[in-house]
Amino acid sequence: MNLAHFPAHAPLAVQTRGQLVESVHYGSLAALDPHGITVLTRGEPGARIYPRSALKPLFAVAMLRAGLELPAEQLALAAASHSGSADHQDLAAKILAEAGLEPAALRNSTDLPYGTAERHAWIHAGNAPTQLAQNCSGKHAAMLATCVLNGWDTETYLHHDHPLPSLIRAVVAELTGEDVTITSTDGCGTEVFALSLTGMARAFSTLVTAAEGTAEARVADAMRAHPLMVAGAGRDVTALMEAVPGLLAKDGFEGIQLIALPDGSALALKVSDGSDRARMPAAVPALLALGVAPGPLEPFNNLPVLGGGHPVGTLAGLPFS
Repeated sequence: MNLAHFPAHAPLAVQTRGQLVESVHYGSLAALDPHGITVLTRGEPGARIYPRSALKPLFAVAMLRAGLELPAEQLALAAASHSGSADHQDLAAKILAEAGLEPAALRNSTDLPYGTAERHAWIHAGNAPTQLAQNCSGKHAAMLATCVLNGWDTETYLHHDHPLPSLIRAVVAELTGEDVTITSTDGCGTEVFALSLTGMARAFSTLVTAAEGTAEARVADAMRAHPLMVAGAGRDVTALMEAVPGLLAKDGFEGIQLIALPDGSALALKVSDGSDRARMPAAVPALLALGVAPGPLEPFNNLPVLGGGHPVGTLAGLPFS
C-alpha cells in the first residue's frame, strides 16, 4: 500500500481518561452553508471514500424516479440501516409481499439483527442469521419491488449492468455532482461508490431543499417522519432526528455520518479508523457552528468515559473556533 495515497486526515474527536488524552480519532469533514458553499473543513474532504449505507437515501431517490410508490414508513425503511426489530422485518416482508415476492427473493447477505437489544432477543429465541434480519433488507426489498414494477429481472438486480444499478449510479452522480468512476461491493451485496464528503454533503442538502413532491423531498420527508424506521430504538441517528426538528441524518459503516438541516446546510464526515463511537461527537461541533442550538445536541457529545462505573473522562468532538 502506497502511503502517499492515504487521505490527509485530521483529529476529529478525543477521548480523555483522568488528566490524559487516551485516544484520538482522526478523519475528514466537510460542512456546507445553505448556498452550497463549503464553510467548515477538517482533514481532506475532497478525497474519495466509500459512503457505505449513507448512500441508501440516494438509492431510494433513484427507485422513486423509476416509478416505485411506497407509503412513507416503507420508504423510510428503504433508506434505512435498521436494527432488525420485528417491526423492521415485518415491514420489509410487506414491501416484498406487495410486489408478489417472498423473502427468498432477497439477494443481500445474511446477518443477525444490527441493534444490540434486537440481536440479543433474536439469539435468545433461537434464531439464526437471515437476509430479512440483515440491516439492509428494507433497501433490498424496495429494489426488488422496483424491478417487478419495471419488468426487470429480479435474480440479477445486484449485477453492475442491470437496469436498476445503472439508474442508481446515474442518480448518485447527479445528486453529488461527481462522476462515479470507482465502485466496489458493499457488505450487503449492492454496489458502493467512491465519492467525496463534499459531494455527499451536497446530495443531502439537495434532499432537504428539493421541491415538494419530488423524489428527493419524499425520501427526506419519509425519513424525518419515521426516524425509528431509519435506525431504531436506542440508535443515535434516530435520537438525533427526534431531538432536532427537520434534521435529516444517516450513518454508514466505517465511521460515516451525513446530516442535513432544514435550511440546506449539510455536513459529511468520515472517521478514518472506522470507529462508530466517534461519529456523533465529531459531528456536534460542526452542527453548533452551523447554528443548531446546543441543548438538543448535549446527549451526543462529551460522552462519559467510565472507570469503576464512574465518569473519569469524556469522548468529545473538537470544537471549531
